[in-house]
Amino acid sequence: MKCLVAVKQVIDPYVAISINADNSAVTTNNVKLAMNPFDEIALEEAVRQKEAGKITEIVAVSIGTNASQETLRQALAHGADAAILVATEQIFSPLNIAKILAAIATQQQTKLIILGKQAIDDDCNQTGQMLAGLLAWPQATFVSKLILDQANNTALVTREIDGGLETLLVSLPAVITTDLRLNQPRYLSLPKVMQAKNKPLSFINLSELNLNLQTQINTLQVNYPPQRKAGIKINSVTELLDKLKHEARVLT
Repeated sequence: MKCLVAVKQVIDPYVAISINADNSAVTTNNVKLAMNPFDEIALEEAVRQKEAGKITEIVAVSIGTNASQETLRQALAHGADAAILVATEQIFSPLNIAKILAAIATQQQTKLIILGKQAIDDDCNQTGQMLAGLLAWPQATFVSKLILDQANNTALVTREIDGGLETLLVSLPAVITTDLRLNQPRYLSLPKVMQAKNKPLSFINLSELNLNLQTQINTLQVNYPPQRKAGIKINSVTELLDKLKHEARVLT
């Protein structure tokens, strides 16, 4: 069974971000980039399922500039068998990303798509759901446990919901989005990194897919969040109660 794993290149989560002078976007020049952490979990799960004999081939796909090759090489080092870069300079909304992934999935004839539940740069949490809708496939989101059953062509998943845990049995092909608790990605070894250089990385021009990608969202302005005001030191419980009652107005 072939598995498609979508990976996105984002600003490293441990790097402080800055905004362009014209407030049009977050600065990405000369900034450390990394694989989206949720996608890294998705990739790790695909590798584990392959090691268990449930998956035969893993194809990593990314949509972005040529700089995304670095993220795809990381995916290959992690255990993907092949990688595809859909080359574009545009930044797309989740719906358009889902359309592109659906086209790639159809081309690759995959039976399973695993991706992170969200990207840390926009936190949309929409692509997986829209992708399943476009393909008319079952979906399981926020997955914290995955058991593939090739004999019955199903996937038994545990997903996190507000009230606790929910267990679903979905038929394949299906779309799975991963939660943080699904696994702990392994560290990459130097031999794996070197071997990744010999694995196939193919390029697809966006125009080759013949998709109707319309812009639904335009970013008007990007700003820093307002700075928090400095706190004050309370000298007594009486003073604290007074402020809670008359300033914060949380007590009556």
